Amino acid sequence: MDIPGILHADIDAFYAAVAVLEDPTLAGKPVAVGGGVVLSCTYEAKAFGVRGGMRLVDARARCPQLIVVDGTFGAYTDYSRTVFEVFESYTPLVEPLSIDEAFMDVTGSVHLFGSPTNIARRIRVDVKDQTGLSVSVGVTPRKFLSKIASQVAKPDGMIVVQPGDEMEFLHPLSVSYLWGVGPVTERRLHELGLETIGDIADTPVGSLKAMLGAGAARHLHALSSNRDPRPVERTRKAKSLSAQSAMSAQVRQMDDLLPVLARLTDRVASRLRKKQRSARTVTVKVRFGDLSSVTRSATVAAPTASTGAIVEIAKPLLQKVLDEYPKHETTLLSVAATGLGVNEPIQLALGVDDAAQGGGTPDELESDALDRSVDELRRRFGREIVLHGSDLLSGRSDFTDGLSDIMTRDDSRLSNED
Repeated sequence: MDIPGILHADIDAFYAAVAVLEDPTLAGKPVAVGGGVVLSCTYEAKAFGVRGGMRLVDARARCPQLIVVDGTFGAYTDYSRTVFEVFESYTPLVEPLSIDEAFMDVTGSVHLFGSPTNIARRIRVDVKDQTGLSVSVGVTPRKFLSKIASQVAKPDGMIVVQPGDEMEFLHPLSVSYLWGVGPVTERRLHELGLETIGDIADTPVGSLKAMLGAGAARHLHALSSNRDPRPVERTRKAKSLSAQSAMSAQVRQMDDLLPVLARLTDRVASRLRKKQRSARTVTVKVRFGDLSSVTRSATVAAPTASTGAIVEIAKPLLQKVLDEYPKHETTLLSVAATGLGVNEPIQLALGVDDAAQGGGTPDELESDALDRSVDELRRRFGREIVLHGSDLLSGRSDFTDGLSDIMTRDDSRLSNED
């Protein structure tokens, strides 16, 4: 039977799998990629209860023989690029979700490559042949259902759900498979006696609203009832850009975190300029050893993509968090730029307000020239050609960097209408 072909492909244990490919001596061993927090781990590590997002100290307690690998994002990017080239060889309708997963609509490709099921099989073989990575794929008529199917298929599997079989597949699954259900929401649902997706579908929306609130109730009831009208979108404008660094749990002062803040801001600002965007709002997020987190934001009058300007905005935000929580152990620092617009060239200001952000003051013109010079050097010779001095001195062994683009469409909330 031919079906509307929406695929969700997810590389299995991506970061850990790349680490093993780069160092084959790690094959078959419990391996985690990360700094203070586990970014990814092999299935051998998962067998001991190690999971992504877990503090490294807790992971070592569960698996004393755990091998920890510091991430090298250059290699990850290369592997990801090859995988996405495979996806795009079968359809132009590829919607990336992250560096290691994407939606694909292959409905228009069946006359070239056969059924959606056959295309999914070919993609899995091509990815394996070209990269050595295994990829799990879900094939269904709807986006969210394909994502769930790929998760159920892991590791290294494929699940196809035909029209008419959606509820039979969906309803017995745990509520944890639904988008927007994290550990806290899952516990709340279990406290309410809702264990499976079918339990949510069988609960009236009005009752769910009283339990969870209107937004969460509509979202979860729509998904559990197999309502998801969203198409696969080839391009989506970034709503924000962020960079984060995980680290071992320690009480840290501003002097300890400032080099990390500068590096993260540099990555965010350079990506803004590469995308020809600028931001009005800067947000700093700090996560603590107890897994709680605090965010602080500031919005400026004129948007900016200047590394120096964003650093100056972010520093007092970070200091405010450290002042409010002086005894908390820090495990993650994140910098995000939101309120994005088109980045306009800076011109010399005619007024006298030198303090205005983005006003084209002589200092800002000099900063803009420096940014453009650094960007050009990195474009020609690679990002590592220009580094922060603190990175060279510290070696950065305690930190693991990550980057993310958060898209305009909010995938965690769906309309309650078909």
